Amino acid sequence: MIATYVLLILAAAAAGAINSVAGGGTLLTFPALYAVLGAGPQTALAATAGVIANATSTVALVPGSAASMWGYRRELASVSHWAWLLLPPSFLGGLLGSLLVVIWPDQFDALIPWLILTAALLFALQPAITRWTGIGRPHAEPTPSTQAGIVVLQFLISVYGGYFGAGIGILMLSGLALMGLADIHAMNGLKTLLNCAINGVSVAVFVSAGVVDWPLAAMMAVAAIVGGYGGARVARRLDRNLVRRGVVTIGLALAGWYFYKQLAG
Repeated sequence: MIATYVLLILAAAAAGAINSVAGGGTLLTFPALYAVLGAGPQTALAATAGVIANATSTVALVPGSAASMWGYRRELASVSHWAWLLLPPSFLGGLLGSLLVVIWPDQFDALIPWLILTAALLFALQPAITRWTGIGRPHAEPTPSTQAGIVVLQFLISVYGGYFGAGIGILMLSGLALMGLADIHAMNGLKTLLNCAINGVSVAVFVSAGVVDWPLAAMMAVAAIVGGYGGARVARRLDRNLVRRGVVTIGLALAGWYFYKQLAG
């Protein structure tokens, strides 16, 4: 039991640190929880191990996201009009995605290898996505039709975010770049705000459905905050590309393992 707690604490602390540098912490917390919950009767909750792991991971990482949002409060003032435009689809998408998890838990478990593979590929393709969308470079002000398209895109991203969520930061930054935003700090602040909206409504759904393992979530939340604080302090000294490659390697290895287990089972 002690080894289990140590594993989850280390995973959460590492996730907090990675989120403060390059993102992708879910690729650490979810597999750790899934392994622990799937190995035995760790909880009395009436849900599959995958659903409980997903819900508990989301709850554990929300405090760190909220703290990041507070850190960007000054930058958010300059993009408040975009926040009002994109918050409604974020709430609605996050609500739909999380409801899909709790309504069809068996389907979620079947998709776990694909979800992890998708997240790993998103992180692997991040440099190409950045170049293609021109993240951090000024664009022309979007037309009303482009704005409508971005709202739809944000809704779809939010559905994925409520369902699993690893890698949504990359997708949201791409959408924000298409809106003409050039200040990367303002973009990160808006991305963090929208991420909090998606995860916030997801937490409400997961709590209402009773699929959160609260002792594990509370323990991991503290570890993630500590890891995030430490990661933020050393972020300037770390190579973001090296961190991203590590996350991608872990994600691909886990996806391969889960595919193997499904085929062998």
